[in-house]
Amino acid sequence: MANRCLQCLQATTSAVFEYDTVKLVHIRNQKIGFVYRLVQLAIIGYILGYAIIYKKGYQETDLVVSSVTTKMKGTTMTNYAARQLWDVADYVVPPEETNAVFVTTNAVITSNQVQGVCGEDVQFALCTTDKDCPKDVYVRSGNGIRNGSCNQETGSCFIYAWCPVENDTLPNKPLLGDAPRNFTLLIKNTIEFQKFGFTKRNILDRTDENFLHNCTYHRNDDMGKFCPIFELSQIVEDAGADWEDLALNGGVMGIFIAWDCDLDKSYTSCVPEYAFRRMDKSDSKLAKGYSFRYPIYFHEGDVQHRQLVKAYGIRFEVIVSGQAGKFSIVPVLLQVGSGIALLGIATVICDLMVMYVVKKRQYYKDNKYQLIQDEEALFPLDLPNDEDNAAANADERGALTSSKSRLYAE
Repeated sequence: MANRCLQCLQATTSAVFEYDTVKLVHIRNQKIGFVYRLVQLAIIGYILGYAIIYKKGYQETDLVVSSVTTKMKGTTMTNYAARQLWDVADYVVPPEETNAVFVTTNAVITSNQVQGVCGEDVQFALCTTDKDCPKDVYVRSGNGIRNGSCNQETGSCFIYAWCPVENDTLPNKPLLGDAPRNFTLLIKNTIEFQKFGFTKRNILDRTDENFLHNCTYHRNDDMGKFCPIFELSQIVEDAGADWEDLALNGGVMGIFIAWDCDLDKSYTSCVPEYAFRRMDKSDSKLAKGYSFRYPIYFHEGDVQHRQLVKAYGIRFEVIVSGQAGKFSIVPVLLQVGSGIALLGIATVICDLMVMYVVKKRQYYKDNKYQLIQDEEALFPLDLPNDEDNAAANADERGALTSSKSRLYAE
């Protein structure tokens, strides 16, 4: 027990009252020297070539701040129940969204509904007697609230609801037909890099009013790729999606605008890049597509009526991202400082080689580490005195000189 306490005390005093310093050992070994310089060159090449030049580590950066507004154009006719004109006010619902626009391509319309009592759809509220229709209990996934009676003719509960109830059967063809393919979407995007006081729009200054009225976006055209007016079919095609499926069942399309700008270059070199992708899962087996319901209310006399529209369509979401960079001395100094710190890796690698890999590793260890002890040490160790060390070193130097191997490794 006493020995353990003494060992613990020695360890504590060693950690508190002893000091390590660096001893410089110059090793003349071609292999180790080659590895040392090779690692240094690799680190310098990484810092200069990759971190500073390729990744533009000499620039200070800022993320984009953006605003987006949209405007649809297009008109079509349908023959549902009666011939009807559909313009922007009819098929863009709601009329304004944040960074998005919904375009109706298909719809299930239930006309002339009034509040009253009618039979529920048989798939939601089957019954054989009135007991199967508890009063004032709503029909889950159905259209109203049970009134306590069973409709013996249809085998479904009577409900208090907007009558007649919706016939939620998807048409075989989109209600608006193929016309929405040619509808156009104007996207006005204003961006700012606040740190640099830089502002720009996706309607470029190099274009004029005539260009804006006649252009449509085409990614492979020198000027068309900067046009902010997009045909809906072109967006879907560039995304690799199926227009027929989207028009029938609805879906979500992403319009990505990227602003990656080098502000060390000219103002005109900062331009947007567009990309498109379908955001929802097109091969879903359940709850496929995108749809929602909205009512259109009207009165006939004192009775309120409504037209219920279940709209299927394409929701276009505009997603803006970007980063700008401009020269600054601060990131340059940070990169250089990081490089200087990384150069220490070369020393670590070579130390591992000389201490654990080369043949004379024990000899290198003996010369790398030296323990010096003076008379003030709390727990002195039995070490050779200075005269013994001097004699040993003289004998060692003589042996090395005679064999011509003074710190020259094989």
